[in-house]
Amino acid sequence: MKTDYLILGSGLSALVFGSLMAKSGHKVQILEAHEHPGGFGHTFTMAKKYKFNAQLHYVWDCGEGHTVNRVLKKLNLDQDVTFTRYDPNGFDHMRMPGYSLNIPSEPAELIRRLSELFPQNAEQIRKFVWEVQKTSQGIKKLSPPMIPAEIFAHFGEVSSAVMYLNSTLQDVFDKFKLPPAAQTLLALQWPDFLLPPNQVSFYAWVILFTGYQQGAFYPEQHFDHVINSLVKVIEDNGGEILLNQEVTDFQVINKTVTKVKAINRITHQSREFTGENIICNIDPQKAAQMIGVEKFSRKVRQKLNYEYSPSNFMAYCVVKDIDLREYGFGKWNVFHTSHQNLNEAFYQMYEKNDFSEPSFAITTPSLMTAQPDCPEGCQIIEFLTVANYDYFKQLKDTDVKAYRQKKAEILDAILDVVEKHYIPNIRNHLDFKITGSPTTNERYCWCPKGNSYGSNLTPGNMGIGRLNYQTSLKNLYFCNASSGYPGFAPTFWTGASLYQKLSGDVILPKG
Repeated sequence: MKTDYLILGSGLSALVFGSLMAKSGHKVQILEAHEHPGGFGHTFTMAKKYKFNAQLHYVWDCGEGHTVNRVLKKLNLDQDVTFTRYDPNGFDHMRMPGYSLNIPSEPAELIRRLSELFPQNAEQIRKFVWEVQKTSQGIKKLSPPMIPAEIFAHFGEVSSAVMYLNSTLQDVFDKFKLPPAAQTLLALQWPDFLLPPNQVSFYAWVILFTGYQQGAFYPEQHFDHVINSLVKVIEDNGGEILLNQEVTDFQVINKTVTKVKAINRITHQSREFTGENIICNIDPQKAAQMIGVEKFSRKVRQKLNYEYSPSNFMAYCVVKDIDLREYGFGKWNVFHTSHQNLNEAFYQMYEKNDFSEPSFAITTPSLMTAQPDCPEGCQIIEFLTVANYDYFKQLKDTDVKAYRQKKAEILDAILDVVEKHYIPNIRNHLDFKITGSPTTNERYCWCPKGNSYGSNLTPGNMGIGRLNYQTSLKNLYFCNASSGYPGFAPTFWTGASLYQKLSGDVILPKG
């Protein structure tokens, strides 16, 4: 039986799209290659008692009237899927040799704190911070659907945004002549992009930085409740999610996808699926290669020619018999660098595989909510940094022992820093630890080359030539981080935006 919407993959944007369509009365069927739905948002259990989310740490755009809130209201989930806010007085704690800065929500307070640290550069700092706010407003006005009257009314903000179309964060730091230490403090949440200032798009940085300023959040019942709630909407409205179904082939006739073939990864049986509309949550490049790149228009082929984002190293740890709040952790994340130059720190770790001076993020989900994510007396603490897929792939394929040793070496380097600067005896309290590399991402999140964000968040991938939902095939639509934007709120936007386009039902905020 042909379904209305056959969705390939169950990443967050696909679940948002599928739940909205199912709720509106359409027949939805989702094929997922993994044993869990949710893509990078899925939660896994270790040692039968510790729950970790694969990649999500904190999110934005969850406040009243914002994207996530509007989608949840449409699904009647806004009273059940709720969020707690990170400390607005310091949602990101930046730490580097000789300096510390807690990033506040209010731009004026950020200016004050930075100016206290760098009094001789107060005027440059003030101009930079307000330029960030102005550019943020301009980017919102330029987001689809663009309204000419709004663009004209906010011409100054729009002009600022257009000016930085091809700029990196480093370009703008240099323009405003910010002192190097101030640059590092402002850019220290680089693991959120896995790119240093001299590579990350200024657009991407502005969207994330100002998004968190307006409100950084964590789900009160953890991320697995968000995923499970979306799945339940789909299933309660007659849809189905088939797990362990790996898409292997597409049949295209007259520029229309007529069949999709998938193999069950448990039974190894092959099945064919059909749908009036095919929603592709699979990486667009990977899907295009299966379909045949030549079947797409020249314009789409050009947009499909993107490079992947870097991958990451994750350490999922549990501490026992200590309270992380007594060591300076709370409703915030901590970002640490041992090397004051983030461009150099990134180069050493990503290009040289040298983690002797690591730069990394620390997240503590157990401190964000009263809902347990591990047994009583324990707390979860996680560490994140960049890692090179090609390096880890070669290690794993040629010398598994060396691969494991490298992962252990990176965690040891991070724990050395943690014991020196944050928790003097953390190793004595580690009740559990497990590490993930780029090949782990590839295996469990089905992302080519272990990429964390789809297409790389460089200026070249963030401009007008960025891929969108259009494929040039009649009934095939992309719905993925690379055809929208990566991250929790952006993937909500991607799924909801495609729902709007195909249904005509407008639910998203504008501007």
